[in-house]
Amino acid sequence: MFYLIGLGLGDAKDITVKGLEIVKKCDRVYLEAYTSILTIGKENLEEFYGRKLLVADRELVENNADIILENADKEDIAFLVVGDPFGATTHTDLVLRLQQQKIKFQVIHNASIINAVGCCGLQLYSFGEIVSIPLWTETWQPDSFYDKILGNYKRNLHTLCLLDIKVKEPTLDSIVKKTKFYMPPKFMSVSEAADQLLQILEKKQSLSDQELTLTHSSLVVGLARIGANDQEICICSLSKMRKIDLGLPLHCLVIPGNSLHPLESEFLLQYAVDDKELQLLKH
Repeated sequence: MFYLIGLGLGDAKDITVKGLEIVKKCDRVYLEAYTSILTIGKENLEEFYGRKLLVADRELVENNADIILENADKEDIAFLVVGDPFGATTHTDLVLRLQQQKIKFQVIHNASIINAVGCCGLQLYSFGEIVSIPLWTETWQPDSFYDKILGNYKRNLHTLCLLDIKVKEPTLDSIVKKTKFYMPPKFMSVSEAADQLLQILEKKQSLSDQELTLTHSSLVVGLARIGANDQEICICSLSKMRKIDLGLPLHCLVIPGNSLHPLESEFLLQYAVDDKELQLLKH
């Protein structure tokens, strides 16, 4: 049997009782380590679970999944995912492989940022399409995600922006030379995401005279380490978010719809950075 087990968002104890019981009995246990991270390390998980974990990086999961699935028809294998197993399309692909190979599997769900984002006070049923914001480089600066944010905004829907992480990413030189050298881990912050959005706004303003519904003064919500004891939430203008430091990863950014429900505004007041945000939320 193959088990896909969600670990939740905080620490080792966020795994469900059912999930922990399965982990303890499995022949092999993999820890998926590239679509997201926990606020604690692999060693802390091993200590709590009482067993060794095999790290499953991007290369193993996407290019060598057969290694993970080996003998899954005869052994019990667990695949641990931060958040919920279906929070990333990669894991959907894994399930399709299991079905094709007629391997029995079971999914153990858990909390993910997709539902935990409600802790900021914005109502979950008012969220639109989720957006991923990639880390830009000097030569690669895609901005198609902005159109999705704007589409949600115009329909008065909130946008959850998942911010890029780079874990065990090969360097350009290593790809060319077919060697294995990796870039240092990199986790996008809310300030970096805000900066990229502001650059897109400035570019689009220079290309068109049309009125933009998102501006430098639009309110945005920054969230960090949701589910951990030191989680941080703040709300301020997009331009001010460019200078906000919420500390260690993981971060995400929410672009609220163009009109908030009174309960949403009231809840968000506690996270306002200064009086200017307080006044905007009260109107």
